[in-house]
Amino acid sequence: MSITAKQKFKLRKLVEDLEKFRGRHTELVSVFIPAGYDMNKIINHLSQEQGTAENIKSTGTRKNVIAALERMIQHLKLFKQTPEHGLAAFSGNVAEREGQSDVQVWSIEPPVPLNIRIYRCDKEFVLDPLREMMEIKEVYGLVVMDRREANVAYLKGKTIIPLVKTHSMVPGKFKAGGQSAKRFAQNRELSAKDFYHKVADHMKDQFFENKDLKGIIVGGPGPTKYEFVDGNFITTELKKKIIGIKDITYTDEFGLNELLEKSSDLLAAEEVIKEKELMGKFFEKLAKEPGKAAYGEKEVMNALKIGAVDTLLISEKIPNDKLSEFEKEAEALGTTLEIISTETREGAQLMALGGFAAILRYSFDY
Repeated sequence: MSITAKQKFKLRKLVEDLEKFRGRHTELVSVFIPAGYDMNKIINHLSQEQGTAENIKSTGTRKNVIAALERMIQHLKLFKQTPEHGLAAFSGNVAEREGQSDVQVWSIEPPVPLNIRIYRCDKEFVLDPLREMMEIKEVYGLVVMDRREANVAYLKGKTIIPLVKTHSMVPGKFKAGGQSAKRFAQNRELSAKDFYHKVADHMKDQFFENKDLKGIIVGGPGPTKYEFVDGNFITTELKKKIIGIKDITYTDEFGLNELLEKSSDLLAAEEVIKEKELMGKFFEKLAKEPGKAAYGEKEVMNALKIGAVDTLLISEKIPNDKLSEFEKEAEALGTTLEIISTETREGAQLMALGGFAAILRYSFDY
C-alpha cells in the first residue's frame, strides 16, 4: 500500500519533531498498537508498567517514567477503539532543564496498517517503523521498445529509474544485394526474435526477484510490442505482471516519460498521476485564465487569506514550519491542500516558482 505526499508530510513532520528529544535516562515512552489489537489490553499493560516503575532507584527517572505512562494511559482512553490502521503514540518529559516537568504526548494513525506491537522506555523515541513507512517500496516495471532498441526501467514512486538500454542487430527494411527477398525477410525475423529474447532476459534479470513489483507496462510504436508480449519470450511469471500495453512514439528516455503519461488510466490510483493532473490544471489556468492562478509565497498567502483559493499546491521541499502555517490557513477556509513532490517534471517546475501555487475559485488581483 502506497502513501500520499500529504500523509508522508504528516509522518515526516512528526518524526522530525520527535527525533529532537533526548531523555536524560530511559524515560521516553513509545507505544505501537497493531491494527485490530484490543486497546484495553495495552492500557492494562501500561498500568502494570507503572507499578514496575515504582522500583526505579533514581527519583527523577522514576517520576518521569510514571508521569509519561500516566499521560499515555489517559490519552489512549480517549479512543473508543483502536484506529483502523493501529496507533503509534509517544509520551515523555521533554523539559529542557533537568528537574523541570513538561510531559507531552503525541499520537498518529499511520497511513498503512501497523503489524507490530511495541512498548519501550528509552532515551529516545522509537521512530524506525514510521521512517520505514515513508520509504517507497512498490514499483512498476517499464519497457519501451521497437525492433531497433529497448529501454527497461523502474517507476518508483514518481521517479523513473533507467535500468538497461539495449540495441538490436535487426537489419533495416531494405535488403542489400546478393540475397533473395525471402531469405532477407527470414533473417530479419530471426534477428528480431533474438532481440526479443534478449529484452526478455533483461526483464527477468531486473524484475523477477523484486517482491515489490506491482506491475509491468510495455510501450512502443507499431506492432513490435505486441509481437514481443504475445510471443513465447517473456517468462510466464513476469507475463502475468503485465498490466498494459501502450502505443507511444519514442523508445528512448523520452519514450519512458511518454509511457508514464500515456498510462494514467493504469496508474490512476498512484500519486504520480494525481500530481501531474493537479499541476497540469494549474499550468493550464495560468496560461488561459491567469487571473485564476497564483504562485509565490506572498501572492498565494494573500489569496488564501481572503478565501479565494480552491486548491493549494505546496512543494514537499518547503520547510515544515512554513508548510504548517499554510496548512492551518487552508483548513480554516475549507481549501484543499496538496503536497507536491519534486520527483516529477511538474513538481520541479513548482519548486522553480517558489514552491507555492494555487488554483483560485475566482479571479483575484493578488
